[in-house]
Amino acid sequence: MRDLPLRNYRPRSRLVVPEHHVPSAAVPAIDSHAHLGRWLSPDGSWMVKDVPRRVAEMDQCNIRGIVNLDGRWGQELAGNLARYDHAYPGRFATCCHLDWRELSAPGFGERLAAGLRRCADAGAAGVKVWKDLGLHLRDDHGELVLPGDQRLAPAWAAAGELRLPIFIHTADPVAFFDPVDARNERLEQLLSRPDWSFADPRFPSFERLIDSLEELVAAHPHTTFVGVHVGCYAENLAWVGRMLDTYPNFYVDTAARIAELGRQPRPRPA
Repeated sequence: MRDLPLRNYRPRSRLVVPEHHVPSAAVPAIDSHAHLGRWLSPDGSWMVKDVPRRVAEMDQCNIRGIVNLDGRWGQELAGNLARYDHAYPGRFATCCHLDWRELSAPGFGERLAAGLRRCADAGAAGVKVWKDLGLHLRDDHGELVLPGDQRLAPAWAAAGELRLPIFIHTADPVAFFDPVDARNERLEQLLSRPDWSFADPRFPSFERLIDSLEELVAAHPHTTFVGVHVGCYAENLAWVGRMLDTYPNFYVDTAARIAELGRQPRPRPA
């Protein structure tokens, strides 16, 4: 049995515990990281097919509100606002996106800021910035644009003036930047989704991206940033804690990183 392959290991749990049913949150909760729109849907349909049913489920689970990160801009933003925010006042807060097509010509910072003002006037409650900033988006010279790029400053300043919090996803799990080999802790994921690997010189390192995130937060103290997925660095809570202590305008959510949090040891009380 010492040579039993892990794929053939079928352990039988011997844990005996009583059923612990939690029907709802003890206090009203807010889901600050949800995708309710259409832009991520494989077929372009709404992620939530039955909104009244979703609201009923929210009531059953004691969820006061949901932040919808999928608003985009223009007519797509209007569609999200009508479907959620306007139809159910106080239960949804839809974030807009920056139209990164503006990067194709100089002066994009001011145009992005103007776009944010239009979105705020339409009713957007925040801004969602995806990981393509830093990994894929390029300027008119073909150079990657990182979160801390000074040319984006007008947009971040406008978000602060408009009181729009920025929900920002920078990089991805650290292992996605490591070689896809026997030492990679997310090997199974990367074998099934090789497109999730950024272990390629075409991409900045994880460290460069996370440093750029801090540059951004530090440069705009009057703009609120929410580092999604535990500050974008759930593997290093000391870094996250330092960010929270250093920058009053920085917050985090815990979306999709429970495994990262649960495996970290806690110091024993003295």
